[in-house]
Order: sequence, then C-alpha cells, then structure tokens
Amino acid sequence: MLKTNEVIKVGIAQMDVVKPPHTIRTSGLGSCVGVILYDESKQIAGLIHVMLPDSTLGRATALNVAKFADTGIEALIDLLKVEGVQPFKLKAKIAGGAQMFKFASDKDSMRIGPRNVEAVKEQLRKNRIPLIAEDTGGNSGRTIEFDPVSSKLNIRTVNQGVSEI
Repeated sequence: MLKTNEVIKVGIAQMDVVKPPHTIRTSGLGSCVGVILYDESKQIAGLIHVMLPDSTLGRATALNVAKFADTGIEALIDLLKVEGVQPFKLKAKIAGGAQMFKFASDKDSMRIGPRNVEAVKEQLRKNRIPLIAEDTGGNSGRTIEFDPVSSKLNIRTVNQGVSEI
C-alpha cells in the first residue's frame, strides 16, 4: 500500500518534526516567525511557530516553550536529536516577522515582528546553526510549507503571491 503525502500542520506556539514523504506547514505568520531546522542528509526537518522573542515576556506559570524564541529553538533542537539528527548538521530557514500594525509610538515593545526575527537569529548564532535563507519583515502575513526531500521552503505571502527559498 502506498503512503500518501500528508501535510503536518503546526499551529501558533507549536512545533513538530517531519520526514518524507510528508511536508510541514504553518500559517498565520504575521509578527510570528516560522523557523525550519533541517538536516539535508537525513531528510528530517522541524518547524516551530515562534510568537514572542523572550520567555521573560510570559506571564503564565506553565511555560509553553514553543511560544518563545529563546526556549523554543533549544526545544526543537532537542526534538530533532531524538530523531537521530546531529545538531552540527542542522541548517535553518526562517520566514515571518512582519510589522502588522502601524503604531503612533516608536516604542520597541510594539515592534514584535522585528524583535522576533532578531531573537531567532540570536538563538541560531548561539547554537551555531547557519541561516541559509529568510523571507522576513514587511507588513503582510505568510503561510510556509517545507519539503524535507528538496529542502525548499514555499512561502505564500498575502497579496504578493508565492515564492520559494
């Protein structure tokens, strides 16, 4: 019996791992950042939908590690290690981090999209994971889908069509 290609869907502040023949997708990336960590040789990829840059912004007692760049990237690396991926082989692609709303104030706390992108890049640097490609910023929402076989990230941007990195 043939296996059908299934799309693994990742929601806001969630993460998951995918192997062929499946692909992995997240939608609703406004100021959030979708981070793909992948091992080309093993054809395994993980996706996390990061909502906020820093877990110190969380007010809940039970911390959702996938919600934050500083805790989520580490957690995704750990999830990939369970699948047999060696962290030094990981590469990254990211998308999202839009500035979805115009604010009268230039307060840094309102710049969630750009702060998310910077926090994600900081975690990638800290873990020595090369950032291969990105589609970040702007003011439009995105849906992304990654294929672990081709290592291509398909990006659908609201009112701007489809691109691939």
